[in-house]
Amino acid sequence: MAIIITDECINCGACEPECPNTAIYEGADDWRYKDGTKLSGTIVLPDGTEVDADEAQTPISDEVYYIVPGKCTECKGFHDEPQCAAVCPVDCCVPDENYVEDEETLLNRQAFLHDE
Repeated sequence: MAIIITDECINCGACEPECPNTAIYEGADDWRYKDGTKLSGTIVLPDGTEVDADEAQTPISDEVYYIVPGKCTECKGFHDEPQCAAVCPVDCCVPDENYVEDEETLLNRQAFLHDE
């Protein structure tokens, strides 16, 4: 499953540079599929949705750092554990019960985001 940052976040920013998918953004910042990935231009997401990878997307949170579920792989394919959770000083990076996914799905997402 994807990771979510709870409202206990102290906005320290320790998690953001640790994400290999650039799935973590500061509250109120726009995000893009292209950020930290090989994606660009018009793409078709694994769920069949067509989007522009270069287009700014609406922030998920205006208050605290947030993780884009469609870019989160729980660090599968990169590390043994989610790096955001490993470095969070207040343990607010937790599994997101709204995005339960198996390891195969997460690894497929990692390949979609990064493989040529």
